[in-house]
Amino acid sequence: MEEKQLSQFLTGKSEHTVALFNHFINQYNIIGPVEVVPLKSMIGLDNGHKRIAYITQLGKNFIHVIFPFKEAYLDNMCFTKIPQVPGQQQFNHHFRMLNVEDVNDEVLGFMKMAYSEE
Repeated sequence: MEEKQLSQFLTGKSEHTVALFNHFINQYNIIGPVEVVPLKSMIGLDNGHKRIAYITQLGKNFIHVIFPFKEAYLDNMCFTKIPQVPGQQQFNHHFRMLNVEDVNDEVLGFMKMAYSEE
């Protein structure tokens, strides 16, 4: 099955949603270079040797991002849910970005952690 093009995810989205997407990618590129990888149903972000985050939804006024970590980081104010992937030592940390300000120091800390985690 062919992978989608990035433009197919962004076409028809509000200016606000596209601005959120661009801001999130730009913030990651400050941490370190990321490759934006359009997949079948979501957009992956790679740091050169592993997938560090997934943009699973581009809504009317938000983007939804999942950070896969090897443990659950429950002491936070930024994740809406943190389910464990069944049968795996992976916890998907769900982050909903409604405004550019949502990428605050706490979120940046988790972005850096995802970028550098082995």
